[in-house]
Amino acid sequence: MAFIDPHIHMVSRTTADYEAMAAAGVVAVIEPAFWQGQPRTTAGSFQDYFATLVGFERFRASQFGIRHYCTIGLNSKEANNERLADEVMEMLPLYLTKEGVVAIGEIGFDDQTALEEKYLRLQLELAVEVDLPILIHTPHRNKKRGTYRTMDIIEDLGIAPHRVVIDHNNEETCKEVLDRGYWCAFTIYPRTKMGNERVVEIIRQYGTERVIIDSSADWGVSDALAVPKTARLMEQAGITKDQIEIVTYQNALAAYSPSGQFREEDWLNPTPIDQRTLFQGNSVLRGGQSPRVDEAGEELIIR
Repeated sequence: MAFIDPHIHMVSRTTADYEAMAAAGVVAVIEPAFWQGQPRTTAGSFQDYFATLVGFERFRASQFGIRHYCTIGLNSKEANNERLADEVMEMLPLYLTKEGVVAIGEIGFDDQTALEEKYLRLQLELAVEVDLPILIHTPHRNKKRGTYRTMDIIEDLGIAPHRVVIDHNNEETCKEVLDRGYWCAFTIYPRTKMGNERVVEIIRQYGTERVIIDSSADWGVSDALAVPKTARLMEQAGITKDQIEIVTYQNALAAYSPSGQFREEDWLNPTPIDQRTLFQGNSVLRGGQSPRVDEAGEELIIR
């Protein structure tokens, strides 16, 4: 079975994660732009970060047989620095048109301030202008209030819910998100309420329509294999393979394919891996390591 992890922060992960993910069946990932654990202080740091998402990280993933895509946006945590936020907003249109950018995001609320709402609205309007899907980050504090408020703003701007993925849902938000027509994504964090077992129960209760599973693995305690692990648990719990494929593959493909950038043929008919290839003179290998060089067609994935 092939998997898509549609929310994972691979710049924080190792090449060993890429190797393990590929071995477990992950064929494509989407990396949302987000904060880096501490506030950035200059627009240049955002510029370099966005350049990495559309540049070296795409190359690094390809060296291990995984297609890398990303979303670009000003995250809610850093939207409260108005001077810096204005500078970032000026550069967003440039990066939103880059190859591999499948949505604007992740955007939304953190502390639910007036500035966060200001830049959420501006970025929602920008998504309409550039005709891209939207990835919403829901707050970890006062989640229900922040999620409902976000949907109200989206609807106030006249944006169709099927263009929007709302992530980090839990039991108190998922029904409203689904009832209002949005894509409803669940992040699987190890040793938390929203762990693998709980998501299995949510699938049983709400079904698979517009439900997406992701890992959101980053620099914190997280699991880059959360999607394939949850799929195995679902199978053990009696959920059918067709249902598992819908929430771990098909729904992500459907949600992000309107970007025109997220194409199944990219990973079904990939360029053969050749680790002798360099990115701006840089290799994923270190001294003395033997490069992996695949023959044409060797990596074709047939589901």
